[in-house]
Amino acid sequence: MTFEEGMKQTENANEMLIEVNNLLSEAVINAYMFTWEWWFGVVLFIIPWIIWFLFRDKESTGRLLIGGFITIILSLIIDLIALSYGLWSYPMKFSPIAPLLFLPYHFSLDPVAIMFVIQIKPKMNPLLKGVIFAAIAAFGGMNFFAMIDFYNPKGWSTIYDFFIFLSTFLVAYGFSNMDSFKKLTDRS
Repeated sequence: MTFEEGMKQTENANEMLIEVNNLLSEAVINAYMFTWEWWFGVVLFIIPWIIWFLFRDKESTGRLLIGGFITIILSLIIDLIALSYGLWSYPMKFSPIAPLLFLPYHFSLDPVAIMFVIQIKPKMNPLLKGVIFAAIAAFGGMNFFAMIDFYNPKGWSTIYDFFIFLSTFLVAYGFSNMDSFKKLTDRS
């Protein structure tokens, strides 16, 4: 295949993706929007942040947010890779803008849960905290979302989810506990 043929094939694939996105957006607007499942997803998107805002360790807000933002980035990267290879899917759609992703998970549930776990018992062994968090998230959360058709593991083992949650937690924990924070100063 030549470079030009590759460019043409890429453009054709992009047009197909736009068509698929339009089909998914129609499903959101015409089938899912305003159902109890859709409202539940909206609640899962908003309520965790309200709870976190009220009960966060206010003196560590910046550190916790770094852990949360790292979690968002990692979960999106992992999900985009897995979705592109068809390893799992999210049958229930919440937004016509990003219909492939489970937005309440990526932007609310996972980062807020990890921020809370980081701030609870800060002296506790992070590996133990991570194992407990990963077990609850993978074996409890992911199975619950599969049961209500928000998540289709397509044969993906829950034990893999466990290791993804554990790794994500440990990376977020590491970033949120860096000692290299110092106020920026003008060096001119």
